[in-house]
Amino acid sequence: MCVSHEHDQGEAAQAGAGRRGFLRATALLGAAATASLALPTAAEAAPASAASAASWRPDPDSRRFTLAVMPDTQYLFDGPSIDKAPFEASLRYLLEHGKEENIVFLSHLGDLTENGAQSEVTAISEAFRLLDRRGVGYSVLAGNHDVRSSTDDQRGPTPYLNAFGPQRFQGGPTFGGASPDGYNTFHLFKAAGREWMVLALDWRLSAKGYAWAKQVMAQHPKTPVILTTHELVVEDDSLSAYGQQLWDRLIADHDQIFLTLNGHYWPAGRATRKNAAGNDVHLHLTNYQNRYFGGAAMIRLYHFDLDRDVIDVETVSPWILGRAAKGLNELERQEIELSGDADRFSVDIDFADRFSGFAPVPPRPARPASRMLVPGTVAYWRFDGHDDGAAATGTVRDLSGRGNDLTPLSVGGATLTWSSDHHPDQPGHGSLEFHGFKSPLKGAYLRTVDGAPLNSATFKAGYTIEAFYRVPADWDASHNAWGGLVSRTGTGGAAGKTEDDPDEPLATLSLSDGPGPQWAVRPLNQEGIATNWGDETAREVWWHVAVVNDGYHTTMYVQGCPVARNPTARSVGLTSVGLPWLLGGYEYGGQIDQILYGRLGDVRIVERALPVTSFMNH
Repeated sequence: MCVSHEHDQGEAAQAGAGRRGFLRATALLGAAATASLALPTAAEAAPASAASAASWRPDPDSRRFTLAVMPDTQYLFDGPSIDKAPFEASLRYLLEHGKEENIVFLSHLGDLTENGAQSEVTAISEAFRLLDRRGVGYSVLAGNHDVRSSTDDQRGPTPYLNAFGPQRFQGGPTFGGASPDGYNTFHLFKAAGREWMVLALDWRLSAKGYAWAKQVMAQHPKTPVILTTHELVVEDDSLSAYGQQLWDRLIADHDQIFLTLNGHYWPAGRATRKNAAGNDVHLHLTNYQNRYFGGAAMIRLYHFDLDRDVIDVETVSPWILGRAAKGLNELERQEIELSGDADRFSVDIDFADRFSGFAPVPPRPARPASRMLVPGTVAYWRFDGHDDGAAATGTVRDLSGRGNDLTPLSVGGATLTWSSDHHPDQPGHGSLEFHGFKSPLKGAYLRTVDGAPLNSATFKAGYTIEAFYRVPADWDASHNAWGGLVSRTGTGGAAGKTEDDPDEPLATLSLSDGPGPQWAVRPLNQEGIATNWGDETAREVWWHVAVVNDGYHTTMYVQGCPVARNPTARSVGLTSVGLPWLLGGYEYGGQIDQILYGRLGDVRIVERALPVTSFMNH
């Protein structure tokens, strides 16, 4: 849908990474002018109040959300040269921009420290309390430097495990559980109206570790999984020996894993592999420890947008951005925001299709006709409950009860046929298939019965006309353009309104040569034709179109979104000469001139302006 609360909230995110980066830099430059490097350590910071602790509230329903990723920070936590400022600047960025960018989680990819020494682990543990105090969901995992061992996750106690074992996350907002050894964890967060998992794995899994990871996914069979570990991709299109083992023993056979993130190697790189189900798995290497200031605790932001079916990825250094007001040195200027193809890119994913193998989206059930009869409904037609391909020869009843029934008419011996095909948000699960063609004209269409109340209605107080339609792949403008979805017969000349072409019908919602919907009418207060133009709509796709008049102006909507070319002139009602309405047909000069080629779903006419939230596709 076009109109929903999550769209409004996520508008800034949709504006694009470039605008987002500019606004971020501007905000941080302003902050730096007053705060600059005055970043208190976690130990110095005052405890968060209950109010601030409660302020971390990602929107669980917005279809736009951000996953933050931080790779190897080891050079910032290296023996006597520990410097927490860059790391804390990145954490503060997450806190300050969490609501704006709907940041739902942070994943650290291991090698938090250089030597895994107690003093190093203590320092970064204290820094992470910035997130602990605010209840921010995050995960960490051990890299080889954190445990200084080539052994697997059965290595036993370490300073790392003492600080970042399951006891740290117990009771946290996203913590799901840990392996018995404590080195592997899983985390669950809610975003875009569903549950997601981050599976944070030790840098070397044991047989017990593999078994645990498989069990976790088996216990959450419909949850998409982002796997994080320290080592997997070694460079573009290449996995390390251990990464290949992880692929073969875990990733390939678990379709839930659609994205993996790892550090360890540099420079940043990507690989894409087909899993056993034939689906793409995106494997990303992100590590900046070889860059200025040990990577300056750069963070990578994965901006998920389920409306656009894309993940927009960008890489920034909040610490360097915050220093900009005091002037950056030559190396800092190169690092403030990385823009190369490895650091700023987009990943196209049809999320519904990608997750369909383990979490198919159930089709929306049909809704009874009675629920569609909103106050003011004067006509409602639907075409479900028939066998595919059967001829539609009888009367189509007006389900509003107003008596605006439809009868079929044929040109050239053509017939209408029933179809179970329908728009996914259509109330009735069926449609009529029209086989119109011009030169020579042939096809079949529907007309309201003589004396139907709709024939003489003028809608002075406003109206809403809605229809679902789909045009086939071989739709050809030279033979099929201007086929009518919903039309009123009678000409402008017959109504005494001869401005513009007097042979044009009094009202028609037709498909132009795009094809795109066009609403062309003679209002009661105008002599000429008022026209609303929709954009071109793709073939082989179901569309919902609505034309809404509030008694003053007319607005066309496609998929609930207003089109650009809606006239601003005052428009009142619809002129009538008492003649029938057509579905699938278009008259010119009082004669049938074109017939729809395509499928038509539910059609509803209401004698008042409806809000978008009351359209049939809601």
